[in-house]
Amino acid sequence: MSTMARTAGGGQGIGVVHVAAAGFVLAVGLGTGAAVASGSPAPGPTAGSTRALGKEMAARRGWTGAQWICLDKLWTHESGWRVGARNPTSPAQGIPQADPGDKMASAGADWATSATTQIRWGLGYIAGQYGTPCKAWSFEMSHTPNWY
Repeated sequence: MSTMARTAGGGQGIGVVHVAAAGFVLAVGLGTGAAVASGSPAPGPTAGSTRALGKEMAARRGWTGAQWICLDKLWTHESGWRVGARNPTSPAQGIPQADPGDKMASAGADWATSATTQIRWGLGYIAGQYGTPCKAWSFEMSHTPNWY
């Protein structure tokens, strides 16, 4: 049995489509053609709880207001804030879609299952590569297919 829910967001590819069938999830950024699939039906934190954790951790870096909005758009677009998200066309995994996923091991051995570890790694990656979430989001939107 499959269930489909569509969340249409405004702006550039912010919306996400989730299709659940036999415990698997597919998230597609609307207008981008980018797809992220989770092949693991294992229970874990909900996207809402990982998003709340991400907001708290970003705030500790001073990334509030517009910076939080950019981070939320970025990771909603990339993974729907799902720990088990996997890109079907690359080795990218997790909330920040690290490519390959195991590079997040530098933030913790539990990188494959921990929202905290994935978010910690992702925030560090954004700070090191782009400086801010808004610069990362801008870079993401300037590439087709989207990536940062």
